Amino acid sequence: MNDLSRLSLNQATLKQWSLHEAIEGCARHGIGHIGIWRDKLAEQPIGETRRHVREAGLRVSSLCRGGFFSAPTASKRAAQIEDNRRAIEDCAAIESTVLVLVSGPADGQTLVDARATVRDALFELAPYAAAWGVKLGIEPLHPMYAAERSVVVTLKQASALAEELSPHSVGVIVDAFHVWWDPEVEKEIARAGERILGFHVSDWLVPLPDMLLGRGIMGTGCIDNRGLREAVTLAGYGGPVEVEIFNQALWDGDPDEVLGNICRAYLEFV
Repeated sequence: MNDLSRLSLNQATLKQWSLHEAIEGCARHGIGHIGIWRDKLAEQPIGETRRHVREAGLRVSSLCRGGFFSAPTASKRAAQIEDNRRAIEDCAAIESTVLVLVSGPADGQTLVDARATVRDALFELAPYAAAWGVKLGIEPLHPMYAAERSVVVTLKQASALAEELSPHSVGVIVDAFHVWWDPEVEKEIARAGERILGFHVSDWLVPLPDMLLGRGIMGTGCIDNRGLREAVTLAGYGGPVEVEIFNQALWDGDPDEVLGNICRAYLEFV
């Protein structure tokens, strides 16, 4: 029998679906988890979402996303902190224990100052997250996104930030698309150990058709997703495996057909 109990559909993969449709789709395909995005969460009352997830027999693997801490002024940086507090509360409300953090670009600061801002934000938010039963998952992005989306670009860098705080409140997200290239990835996965809060899979198409919307379904590119999954398992991670694919062709396709292909690819390549 094919086991999809650990599989999670990250909503970005089929963003043409509403939150209601995505929950129903996961249940229909026998998928165990769903990763919810905040814009989708805003479509309906949080209590309704919580009940719907429960009734569908699902669990929420994570809420995407918090972060984007840097800004040109102190007041704007403070506003970002407040937005992350609301994200933590929302995460707890949908009974997820993981808020994914994308640090954001420098946005008016130097790289050095922006990275210090990320560190300061983590120290400020970690106690608040712990009080709500939520862990902050720092997700390093591929270095090509440093100017636009993340000043945290390696798993080593993310772990160094996380290790300054309690493992009960801060950890890391291992996303295959962002870390597969790193010659130190296996060593850094082992280092992260109990701090691994999520594992995301997709594939790197060759040539890469688009920086943002060029991800593929597992098995269509060059990432060794199974090898990375084995590495995170060896490090002690046994949680959900989120499929997170940004690709316009998938968004233009029939979502049930796409989800069926994802399930088959997960079983074969992850």
